Amino acid sequence: MSGPLEGLRIIDVTSIVSGPFATSILGDQGADVIKIEQPGIGDLVRYLGLIRGDMSAVFAVINRNKRSVTVNISKPEGKQVLYDLVRGGDAFVQNYRPGVAERMGIGYEQLKKINPDIVYVSISGFGDSGPYSNKRVYDPVVQAITGFTDVQGNPKTGKPELVRNIVVDKLTSVTAAQAITSGLLAKARGKGGQHIRLSMMDASLQFLWPDGMANYIYVDDEKEGRPNLSDIYRVFETKDGFITCSFSSDSEWKGFCAAMKREDLLSDERFATAASRGKYAVELWDIIETEYRKYGSAELMKLLDDNDVPGGIVNKREQVFMDPQVVQQGSLIEITHPKAGVKMRSPRPAARFGGDAWQVAHHAPMLGEHTEEVLKEIGKTGADIASLREQGVIG
Repeated sequence: MSGPLEGLRIIDVTSIVSGPFATSILGDQGADVIKIEQPGIGDLVRYLGLIRGDMSAVFAVINRNKRSVTVNISKPEGKQVLYDLVRGGDAFVQNYRPGVAERMGIGYEQLKKINPDIVYVSISGFGDSGPYSNKRVYDPVVQAITGFTDVQGNPKTGKPELVRNIVVDKLTSVTAAQAITSGLLAKARGKGGQHIRLSMMDASLQFLWPDGMANYIYVDDEKEGRPNLSDIYRVFETKDGFITCSFSSDSEWKGFCAAMKREDLLSDERFATAASRGKYAVELWDIIETEYRKYGSAELMKLLDDNDVPGGIVNKREQVFMDPQVVQQGSLIEITHPKAGVKMRSPRPAARFGGDAWQVAHHAPMLGEHTEEVLKEIGKTGADIASLREQGVIG
């Protein structure tokens, strides 16, 4: 597959989401991603959600543009197969709990002896030290600890809420993909391989901090009760649905007042500046919602657009792929998985490189689909492969 990462090989022993989604991004950009899975079981996401033709919908999206190799790396012969792959690899990615990779014989110091230039990436929940370092973790746990749930909480009641999406897993993936690319660039510039450590907690804090923790940035100037930037974000009910809108500048505020024919609000001192509108955000909500309930969503959006007020209709999930902007941009593609025999809708890569149309090089692999193909590429003969299969080393 052509792309900016063409010619680079990524050895991926990760599972679930935080690692697999990261390496899929690299695969979308042309890297040759070898997904290592346990024979007979594989990545547990293969069994998550809607399944058609032995292919999970979730797995299909976060594991495209990879090749699957099933190897039992608990066996010495399987570990040797992995070592052979590492020897010709550019990056290695794992998301075990701290210390597990080392006990398995695939830690950084161990693989560095095989390939000194390997870019080795460790993804963990909370890092490799501290009271939570060995804690079993999923996305909602990190959301709770890093403050996401407080930011998402209802400003009127204070009740915390989760982001109902695996946002931490996915932002960790995006961070990991960027870090891997940087590591590969450093390697290409002659700095050799290195060990990149990334935790879901640190990725979450970095992502959340600028706006979600704005009142806690200045040391010794923290104060409870100040309005938070998150307080201004709201979904508003209309006659026939919901919209969201936001106005930061004075010109946008004036546009809202004009659109709603509420120029009287311009003289209300509570809303005279962006800072005061933030301070009285909850009061402003009630006024906005009262006005918006007078209109249908489409009519309301026309009024707001005509007055240059940022806003959008709240789409239900089944409406997203029919949104005219999504359709016009070609943001979603429909592809037929050749092995599973199902037609799938999936987002194309967000970043477009050059003028060439993007295509899927490898559909999400069936378990062990490319084992023989990849092993032959690293010099294994048909007899070698048959012997490994007979010993239960490969699937």
